[in-house]
Amino acid sequence: MESLNEAVARAEAAGCSLGELALREEAAEGLRSREELEAGLARALFVMRGAVERGLPGDLRSVSGLVGGDAARLNRLTGPLSGTLFTDVIANALAVQEVNAAMGVIVAAPTAGGAGVLPGVLLGLAGRGLASDVQLVRGLATAGLVGAVVATRASLSGAEGGCQAETGAAAAMAAGAGVEVLGGSPSVAAHAVALAMQGTLGLVCDPLGGLVEIPCVFRNATGAAIALAAIEMAMAGIEFPIPADEVIDTMGEIGRSMDVRYRETAGGGLAATPTGRRLAKERLVQIKRSSTTS
Repeated sequence: MESLNEAVARAEAAGCSLGELALREEAAEGLRSREELEAGLARALFVMRGAVERGLPGDLRSVSGLVGGDAARLNRLTGPLSGTLFTDVIANALAVQEVNAAMGVIVAAPTAGGAGVLPGVLLGLAGRGLASDVQLVRGLATAGLVGAVVATRASLSGAEGGCQAETGAAAAMAAGAGVEVLGGSPSVAAHAVALAMQGTLGLVCDPLGGLVEIPCVFRNATGAAIALAAIEMAMAGIEFPIPADEVIDTMGEIGRSMDVRYRETAGGGLAATPTGRRLAKERLVQIKRSSTTS
């Protein structure tokens, strides 16, 4: 799929959602049946749910020691936002990323670095009784369609486009998927995609020491929050004036013009701060020591 606008037009002409369109067209290619496609998405959902459940208790730590336990802290939050969908979603996103940092099993959606956003949002909605597993599978199909358009028109790689191409794409995918499971129309889903992606344009990829830990883990929580905001705005009838395809094209253009220091090289941004360099050096030494003693 090369155009989200085209996908919306086709879905509306067929009287179906974007997720349904994605499943129909994928099955029509003949490589896998409709049943096999849905089973594969159900398996992905199972792994996503398992990652959230594994990360929430807070007993995991990354090899570097920089990541772990924050999802549990957020989950235990007491205050005006505690026990809300908002905190559920960002805690879920952190949980998945903490599992990833601890070398656990996750679903790259669209990449490992952005893997917490989509399950964070979808399972947050499901946890509030707003979506069944059947609806979540359809949401994952929508997310896949959005991701395919982003991959074709721009990039899903932090090394090519900065974190806007990973966490930003994940937020766009989650926004479209969230609208799907909440019963929004294809055009509403497209506006949610545009609203989410425009909020992450220019986001650099600057991992400390080259590890997919800091700030990657926490940006998943931010990305999930952006996706949630986009879903709320789109479902309220707010329309972003720039079409989703053009927002995606802009992300690709920004990524291509971005200085190499801000594209996963750990040469700029937070990775290049004095504290960032010190932490990276300390943790890399620690990793080498642990590998030689294990």
